[in-house]
Amino acid sequence: MSGDASDPRWFRDVLGQYPTGVCVITARTPEGERAGLAVGSFTSVSLDPPLVAFFPDKASTSWPKIRGSGRFCVNVLGDGQEAICRRFASKRDDKFDGLDCGETATGSPVIEGAVAWIDCELHSVQEAGDHYIVLGRVRELDVGSGGLPLLFLRGGYGRFAATEVDVVRSELERLAGDLSAQCIATARADGDHLVIAASAGSPAALVGQRLPLGPPTGLPHIAWQDEEAIERWLSDVDERVRERHRERILAVRDRGFSVGLATDAQRTFATMLDRLAEEPRSVTIDELRALIRTLAYDPVELSPEVKRSIRVVSAPVFRNGGEVALVLTAYGFPDPRARGGIEAVVARVRRAAQRASEQLV
Repeated sequence: MSGDASDPRWFRDVLGQYPTGVCVITARTPEGERAGLAVGSFTSVSLDPPLVAFFPDKASTSWPKIRGSGRFCVNVLGDGQEAICRRFASKRDDKFDGLDCGETATGSPVIEGAVAWIDCELHSVQEAGDHYIVLGRVRELDVGSGGLPLLFLRGGYGRFAATEVDVVRSELERLAGDLSAQCIATARADGDHLVIAASAGSPAALVGQRLPLGPPTGLPHIAWQDEEAIERWLSDVDERVRERHRERILAVRDRGFSVGLATDAQRTFATMLDRLAEEPRSVTIDELRALIRTLAYDPVELSPEVKRSIRVVSAPVFRNGGEVALVLTAYGFPDPRARGGIEAVVARVRRAAQRASEQLV
């Protein structure tokens, strides 16, 4: 039975069924004082121009200080920062006391450990009942810790339940440290794309980047698929080279891992990934697809000469049912001869993937 929308408690209870992220809005006043308030009402508004919004309570004593600065920074809190949220929701005098913070170029505080931050100029303020609608024009933004966000639901704080990416992340971080490498975990996003689901030793901004899935790459995602999926992967391949690709599929399945060879194209591809981390729109999917077609992956025979040129190693992470959930990839590692040879690098990547698979029950 529905309730009365004019009843504040009922209104709050019903709207509380919808989870929100938790942010701290920070600013530095013209007098140099730091100000901040906690909100659960942050949202993106527009891409062109880049606008975001939040909705402070008219009774807030911190909001007038932020408004007076003419700018603010949105700090998206991580799932371990509930205490910080409670601090900024309180009436304490100095909410920044003892808190590790950096600064944006405009001087607004950036809270250490935040998942992301978005620095804005105040665009407009409108009244909306007992709150304001505040629009900010985004000037700078970045991914922070790359962790999971803090959530607010039904009057309490929480976090996402453990996901496949959560399970893999710790293995990915250990792998990057052990190999002094850049490491990513990729997942299939749709029919012909991969998405970078996690990264370690490489820019956090790579997370979310889409990559084309097609020959000669992506074999750890394809080798354990059914015939229909393999045919889709081969759909743009000339009939004369299809059999060669099928031999490579069998080779990867037998080995349990995939390798990429050091070539000029591979070095260009690594440079492209670095560019994408700095400027997400600097490389198009078509440019990536054209370059990927020239890469050298998974020769059928791993001769001593071929092994010396391996600079990318990938291994699949399996769900309990045997499907590939994610693929761990290490690249950019130093000359493997200093670490026991490429065999040692392959063994370390496979061990990380196996440990992650054992946890996906």
